[in-house]
Amino acid sequence: MPTLAGGDALADCLRSLDSQTFDRFDVVVVDNSGEGRAEGPVKAHSQRARVLSNPKNVGFGTAINQGFQESEAPYVAALNDDATADPHWLELLYSAAEAQPRAGMWASEVLLAKGKLDSAGMLISIDGSSKQRGHGNPPDDFAQKKEALLPSGSAALYRRKMLEEVGPFDETFFLYCEDTDLGLRARWAGWECAYVPGAIVEHRYSQSAGRASMLKAYYVERNRLFLAIKNFPLARLALVPFASVARYFWHLVFLMSGQGKTAEFRETGHSALLLPFLVLRAHASALFHLPALLRERRRIRATRKITPHEFEALLDRHSIPLRQVASL
Repeated sequence: MPTLAGGDALADCLRSLDSQTFDRFDVVVVDNSGEGRAEGPVKAHSQRARVLSNPKNVGFGTAINQGFQESEAPYVAALNDDATADPHWLELLYSAAEAQPRAGMWASEVLLAKGKLDSAGMLISIDGSSKQRGHGNPPDDFAQKKEALLPSGSAALYRRKMLEEVGPFDETFFLYCEDTDLGLRARWAGWECAYVPGAIVEHRYSQSAGRASMLKAYYVERNRLFLAIKNFPLARLALVPFASVARYFWHLVFLMSGQGKTAEFRETGHSALLLPFLVLRAHASALFHLPALLRERRRIRATRKITPHEFEALLDRHSIPLRQVASL
């Protein structure tokens, strides 16, 4: 569990873990604050957690990887510090994992504060953008246990064997989309993912970086390019620039009508004119990292267990339209 803010949110999260009906687990809190903000909540609210402290914010993926390396457990659960877990959360995830040896990832039923879904797994668009499946819908619409493309890293369970095979979170992502990249790499390697309804986590959503901050806008845009270059089959990768332009068009449409993330960005006090600058900066960073991304692409292809056609079909089954991406 990475934390940046510590405080009451982390205390609530730790209390929810102490109330789990499943008891065979330990908790590693990775403090990215550089100021020891996790120590107080951990001492006051958890008897099983230990803290790893970083001198600065090393990012979400690196923090999860540090926790992974601190454990020898056969499963690793990732949980945001601004989330609280239902008492049966780990029990249901563990039961699903033990019953599905071909799966390496399990998605939780992540709820927003008012009882609507935050995510029931993740979807992906043709431009590489990933969004939460079922976001804003009633949980009853997703009451069946079924295949998911990949889990949201805000509340997920991963099989250690899978992580050792495909590698952990890509630390160059720093923040956002690293869960999508990991999930796609695992899918190339033949691992399955399942959604586990009833494994409930309530998520306060984007507490650390803000719902529509400049930081979030930049990393989401940059990292969807990273994951597309690494993971998309060549034919789909060639479509990414054209799909990106189409999504920018829909962002503009929703901005004019006061909807979507672009409107939310403006409502938080930022000028919408900053967005093209962030897009250019994201593309420049992708170009700078291109040699390393292409090396990773070759490594993924060399160890893949499914064909590009099968991977394409998988993405198509779990796709989200560009218009919907811009509207969320």
